[in-house]
Amino acid sequence: MAQSVGIKDVARVAGVSVGTVSNVINRPDTVAAETRARVLSAIDRLGYVRSESARQLRAGRSRIMGLLVLDMGNPFFVDVARGAERAARAAGLGVMVCNSAQNASEEADYLSLFAEQRVRGVLLTPADATGRNIEAFRRHGIPFVLVDRVAEGTTECSVSVDDVAGGALAVRHLVDAGHRSLAYVSGPPGLNQVRDRRTGALNALAEAGLGPQALRELPTERLDVAAGRDAGARLLGLADRPTAVFCANDLLALGVLQAMYAAGVGVPDDLAIVGYDDIEFAAAAAVPLTSVRQPAVTMGALAAELLLEETGTGTTGPAPHEHRRVVLRPELVVRRSSLSAR
Repeated sequence: MAQSVGIKDVARVAGVSVGTVSNVINRPDTVAAETRARVLSAIDRLGYVRSESARQLRAGRSRIMGLLVLDMGNPFFVDVARGAERAARAAGLGVMVCNSAQNASEEADYLSLFAEQRVRGVLLTPADATGRNIEAFRRHGIPFVLVDRVAEGTTECSVSVDDVAGGALAVRHLVDAGHRSLAYVSGPPGLNQVRDRRTGALNALAEAGLGPQALRELPTERLDVAAGRDAGARLLGLADRPTAVFCANDLLALGVLQAMYAAGVGVPDDLAIVGYDDIEFAAAAAVPLTSVRQPAVTMGALAAELLLEETGTGTTGPAPHEHRRVVLRPELVVRRSSLSAR
């Protein structure tokens, strides 16, 4: 195995002190041009790479921001990561992206990893409904911002979308189209987003003079296409099948759409479908999917900017920071999957 090249090797080849090599790397303007050129030539010949982990241990600050999401298989979170990465790079930081897979135990493991790596801060979409993982992580003193979740009862920053308003947008659209019997494919009930979207759906029904009995809930263990197909199969087995379905995210909606297609049920004529997130695949589905759009890239970027501000990593240097809850507005994007005439 090849031995790694250290700063002492560079100093020996360049014929200078270790301190001079350090100055060339960290404060090049303090070193004479000829000496600087000699050191840089030695670095190039030896292939020396600065040990970032050692530098971070000395400085006590990492150049890495952690991002822990519920499901990297969901394009929504890919877009969140893209926005966060863009803001972090502008400030000279990298992003370590991890996936809790909607599992509280994996979330705890990754939060411990972030603490071990002394990351600058963390962007977190919680999987643990009890809040115990957040409480344990808070003891490390590492700043974090909640993403796609309102910081209720905490002092941290958060960036989210008004999911109650989003659920109401979806169901109001279906009620306005003439539907009076609806289903909600809801995902894991422990997730705040799932509950808030259901609340919005019920609010829209109440506005229309319809009671909660007009909404049949079909919970799923996960928020993916396979869970949507399973919910679609259950929907097909109902004797009094609803005429419209609202899904807690687009992956569930695409799974329901697949189940209807396989069973020969027409969408939207026999069943109208509305999803949530407006991922790229929504518009590209066999029947383009109506969806409630979340500004995912903006959400990730804003969350990263709040974290950068809190840790004093902004492009203009440290600034006074006040914890804030940023709540973005959702938008209904209507496509063919919900345009049936009732």
